[in-house]
Amino acid sequence: MLKKYMLSMLTASSMLLAAHVGDLTSVKTIKIDRDMSTLATSCVECHAKTSPGHVNDWRESRHGHVGVSCLDCHVVKKDNPMAGQNCDGIKGTDVYVSILVSPKTCAKCHPNEVKEFQNSGHARAALQVKAKDSMQKMMYHYEGRDHPTLKEAPSATGCIQCHGAIIEVKDGRPTAETWPNYGIGNVYPDGGIGNCKSCHSGHKFSIEESRKPAACGSCHLGPDHPDKEIYDNSMHGHIFNTEGNTWKYDSAPDAWEPGDYRAPTCATCHMSGIGSLKSTHNVSKRLRWNIWAPISKHRDGGYETAAHEYMKTGKATKGNALAGNIKGSDAARSEMKQVCKSCHVSTHTENFFKMADKHVELYNTFAHDAKKMVDELKAKGLMKKDIWADEAFNTWYHLWHHEGRRMRQGALMGAPDYAHWHGVFEVQQDIRKLQGIYDKRMKTGKIED
Repeated sequence: MLKKYMLSMLTASSMLLAAHVGDLTSVKTIKIDRDMSTLATSCVECHAKTSPGHVNDWRESRHGHVGVSCLDCHVVKKDNPMAGQNCDGIKGTDVYVSILVSPKTCAKCHPNEVKEFQNSGHARAALQVKAKDSMQKMMYHYEGRDHPTLKEAPSATGCIQCHGAIIEVKDGRPTAETWPNYGIGNVYPDGGIGNCKSCHSGHKFSIEESRKPAACGSCHLGPDHPDKEIYDNSMHGHIFNTEGNTWKYDSAPDAWEPGDYRAPTCATCHMSGIGSLKSTHNVSKRLRWNIWAPISKHRDGGYETAAHEYMKTGKATKGNALAGNIKGSDAARSEMKQVCKSCHVSTHTENFFKMADKHVELYNTFAHDAKKMVDELKAKGLMKKDIWADEAFNTWYHLWHHEGRRMRQGALMGAPDYAHWHGVFEVQQDIRKLQGIYDKRMKTGKIED
């Protein structure tokens, strides 16, 4: 009797479903015609021979699947400062292309992402380097030795590969000193700022790739900001390194949620949409502190103004060092806590940030004391003219730029070895060393040999 009732209910359900979906035996075939132009097809055919890696990546990409071709990204107007006709297939025609693809091109389809990026700390990466005389002198004078033909090498192989460059073009091609690079803050001749392929490598532009820690780890590593190593030292990194290769990374934006992963990656905390939070390309938006600076302050300064000033004036300025969150540091922390609470109970989240903030504030006490000593030595003429040969300056620089950053970043990302042994332990050693140099110089009025 029960079986007969269940069969009748199943039949009724099937009839109801059929009433909603229609006759499944006569489903129409829908054809979407996204054929590429003859010229676009010839570009693909030619580059399949000359640069097959590019074409293979493009074929595997979403762009390739929906018929976004080489021309859609690389064709520019004749008067574009990046325009050229270096490809044999277009010489003598009215078609001009650029080997460079500016964010202005990406913004045609992805305007929100580009706008969010331009309000982030990433957008000022190249401009800040260009605007700082100390950075210019370090790269070209101290490291490049003012060599007439070799001084550009440290910048081209190192700094701009992460920070980006103000790219120069000659005869339709970018110069070797400024390109190729994967720097996040590139400034293009057409005024575009940013570099989407820093995280979504061309020509595949994979969302999965950008969600894994390696996307950030190519720049955020090393003695001054070892964020990839810090992540690996955290419990989040431990879980990722155990099973992260099995997680789901191809969910749509704002749909990548816990369950697709068991622990967050860099993108999860800083960019992804979780719950009511929307995804963002402003990586500064959820940050309360400017923990890269000599002395940390809350990020209450509005937009990252360096990029905005460049777009207005064409000049590289230092911008607003505290910028990055247009709603203020409390709103930033609230959003980050919302990310944490998608996996952790409130007590866990509140206690974590309470003690992490105290560690940042503790660092500031060291930094204030150290800076006071350095400033006094400078004021009394007790600092060498060549600051990189001065032990006092070097000790101060390492205290904030290396050990101090590790101390703060380790605390805020849950990495005990970096908060302590690579952090505060070394900071307290630095200030003792600096104190000894300060006391001796102030007592003798001389700089030691």
